[in-house]
Amino acid sequence: MGGAWNANSMIAGAGGGLVASIATCPLDVVKTKLQAQRAVAGQEGYQGTVATVKTILRENGLKGLYRGLGPTILGYLPTWAIYFAVYDGIKNTFGEGSSGVLNNGRVYPAAQVKGYQPVMREHNWSLHILSAMTAGATSTICTNPLWVIKTRFMTQRPGDVPYRHTLDAAMTIYRTEGLSAFYRGLLPSLLGILHVAVQFPLYERLKILAQGDSQVPLSGDAILLCSAISKMTASIATYPHEVIRTRLQTQRRPLADDMSSDGMVKQYPRSRGVIYVTRKMIAKEGWKALYKGLSVNLIRTVPNSAVTMLTYELLMRHLAQRNAPNDTDSDT
Repeated sequence: MGGAWNANSMIAGAGGGLVASIATCPLDVVKTKLQAQRAVAGQEGYQGTVATVKTILRENGLKGLYRGLGPTILGYLPTWAIYFAVYDGIKNTFGEGSSGVLNNGRVYPAAQVKGYQPVMREHNWSLHILSAMTAGATSTICTNPLWVIKTRFMTQRPGDVPYRHTLDAAMTIYRTEGLSAFYRGLLPSLLGILHVAVQFPLYERLKILAQGDSQVPLSGDAILLCSAISKMTASIATYPHEVIRTRLQTQRRPLADDMSSDGMVKQYPRSRGVIYVTRKMIAKEGWKALYKGLSVNLIRTVPNSAVTMLTYELLMRHLAQRNAPNDTDSDT
């Protein structure tokens, strides 16, 4: 059953990510462009959300709102497939069974001096945080190159030589900048694991509260509400890492240190990358720079997450029902 459950998690997670990525791509493009805007001496200042949309439509037409959809889909499919497989796998192994309850008779080390206690009964929050952070780190490391390509697609300017497709972008980045370019922004992405450490435990807790004593599966509306609340809370709490990640991922051209708000230079000590960019942004743009595009991000991520989680939950129910007769037959 464990293998089938992980397979179901991967299929459901990939399906949820596919639907959500297509539905919210235009908002993702706008958010990424807002995050990537640097304060540079002699250049036009920041554009707001409406101005950014108008600029995209004027320069690229409607298709401009879907730039990067290819790598976005290629990124979301493995990201959510890996994420949910690891997330459910850890929960199933260290406490929860497929029905979301504690595996009978299994005990694990407790976080306090009580000794050995069932994880889900005594420390369910710790299991959800462990599952979310481990799954987030695994999927982030595996798919970071695809997110770099996506960001480059979405932030191309009219004077740039356009990428023809995802493979062309990958080859161009590799040829001109080397393999390390695909892992720019990885550190703030890993810091973003704190996002899922907030979102998924909160999501699980809200589902429990919504379920109450009822034995009836949660309705679609309840799932959407739980997902929206948990995603909005996590997004506001951890948003700055996304801006810093975008700035790092779009570093291609050296700019003079006294011109660019994040001091873009060709080389600087790798260990100071995140700190260096953050300090330069705050010094030249103020703290508000760390929240550029937050409103658009909330508009994008909340429905994105809601669609993803609803699709995931419904696919899991469907796949579980399909597997149930086979499991019964094998037991008999």
